[in-house]
Amino acid sequence: MAPIDPHSFTDSTHPLTTHISLSFYFDFSTSTISSSALLTLTSPYTGDLVLDTRSLTIISVLDPLTNTHLPFSLSPHVDPIKGKPLTVSVTNCSKILIGYVTSCSSSALQWLTPPQTFNKKFPFVYTQCQSIHARSIFPCQDTPASRVRYNAKLNIPGQLSGVMSAKHVERRGPVKGEEMLACDEALWCAEGRVVEEFVMEQPIPPYLFAFAVGEIGCREVGPRTKVYAEAVGSVLDGAAKEFAGTEDMIRVGERLFGEYDWERFDLLVLPPSFPYGGMENPRMVFLTPTVIKGDASGAQVVAHELAHSWTGNLITNKTNDHFWLNEGFTTYAERRIVEAVQGEDIAALNIGIGWKGLVDEMERFKDNMELTKLWTNQEGVDPDDAYSQVPYEKGFQFLWRIERQIGRAAFDEFLKKYIAAFKFQSIDTPTFLDFLKANVPGIENDIDLKTWTEGTGIPPDAMEPVSNIYTKIVSLAHEFKQGRMPNEEEVANWHGQEWELYLENLPKSVEASQVTALDCRYRLSESKDYEVKVAFLQLAIGSRCSEYYNVVEKTLKEVGRMKYLRPLYTALVQGNAGKEEEKIFAQRVFAEARETYHPIAQGVVESILSKHL
Repeated sequence: MAPIDPHSFTDSTHPLTTHISLSFYFDFSTSTISSSALLTLTSPYTGDLVLDTRSLTIISVLDPLTNTHLPFSLSPHVDPIKGKPLTVSVTNCSKILIGYVTSCSSSALQWLTPPQTFNKKFPFVYTQCQSIHARSIFPCQDTPASRVRYNAKLNIPGQLSGVMSAKHVERRGPVKGEEMLACDEALWCAEGRVVEEFVMEQPIPPYLFAFAVGEIGCREVGPRTKVYAEAVGSVLDGAAKEFAGTEDMIRVGERLFGEYDWERFDLLVLPPSFPYGGMENPRMVFLTPTVIKGDASGAQVVAHELAHSWTGNLITNKTNDHFWLNEGFTTYAERRIVEAVQGEDIAALNIGIGWKGLVDEMERFKDNMELTKLWTNQEGVDPDDAYSQVPYEKGFQFLWRIERQIGRAAFDEFLKKYIAAFKFQSIDTPTFLDFLKANVPGIENDIDLKTWTEGTGIPPDAMEPVSNIYTKIVSLAHEFKQGRMPNEEEVANWHGQEWELYLENLPKSVEASQVTALDCRYRLSESKDYEVKVAFLQLAIGSRCSEYYNVVEKTLKEVGRMKYLRPLYTALVQGNAGKEEEKIFAQRVFAEARETYHPIAQGVVESILSKHL
């Protein structure tokens, strides 16, 4: 007996779940869901079956084929990373029906009151299950090594709509008897309630389970794509304009990586508290509103989530130790899509921003170099704490190195063969390396595969991008150290990415007068592009320009994306800026903004503050 994943209680000797039938009753007054989950196993099993849970109250467990109660126990001990194991004793059992209630502290759910939404009229709830938060919505084998199909019934107030990363079956009235242990029948069938029904026909890892409930409208932007958001015209209209080119990107992806296997590629723009830029939930990607920039550059986040449709969703890392198999491949695929749609210069800017991010991560993890490997050992490590740009950017660099070695045409052929061979499977790094060596004979003689996958730091044969625009911007950033800022003619054609690359390559701390002069000329602190604004605010904090702290506070209170929260809070409490007044300021802002952040983001900020206060 042995666990199959350092972040799951699932045992290697237990049969995996193949299908889950879910029934949810949403109670916005208590921020809980009364639920039932019918799990179907690969084969009948006798013994103790262990499932992952977090913050769930288990009401009953049945064998639905015999309608008999099954003995179960929920551990009194809470593992700070994995939660609580639910142990069910079964005899020749292939199905298990569990009735339970979620907690208002579920780490996967954010319940928003009307004032926290765009329209201020109705409540809203949404999920974020990556990496190991699905277990706080339903008992499961919460590991990417397990792939399941599912169907779900969402019983919600009639004035709201429900969406899922699954095929919508129908919206209808509730039917007596269908709640299956989830809640009292009178509640399920109460007047004014509706049921939204969905089905996911392809097997997915649990972290890709996703739903949202609220006042949600949509706009059609392509034959396979609708944009969903709260029913606020400006958000929907802005998103529809930003993502108008989505179908072109899907076609490029199909040309590069093979057929799109998920039928729909819809986009849901969530409220500002969503903690990531995007989440690749199949059939319906979740997005932060900060990617709506007005110049279509936000579509690059969509390109990344689209690329996951092949690398991550079709082929998945078996555990988070091999997370680079998801994100390194997807970052490579994203940049190929961007290059085809927006040109080589834009792709080079992406690579350059990523390269600077990778270099910065080496400094961040200088005391824990294990997390600078591609193939990591995350035993005892919360994957939310381990999250970084390393699997994205070092993974990209590894694949780019292989492409340079064998040529793009050969690498494209390899990628298609790889995706076809492992689609709808979860694999690990050795499996990939064996496939690489079998299909590119002698590659291990040309590239040190062990150094790339198991070595720390940045390998010597990694490479910065080569392009005129990249070189020019980096050169201008270096000149800033000597007191020269770029003139209007030099930045006339710059957009968000150019400014982001420039700011990222400036020294962490410069004279405060230089910071204010730069802002006086180009108004970077007022930028509508958060990539630019946050990069500038980091510079301002590092240079202790306290006149910008009101902008820092406003930014930390209006967005919940961890890409912005992490660097701003970190800059306040460490480095040159980490003085007592900045630490007190960071604590106060977090205390006031905490409830507007998703639980995952709350944990990340608490970890940052606890290390430095």
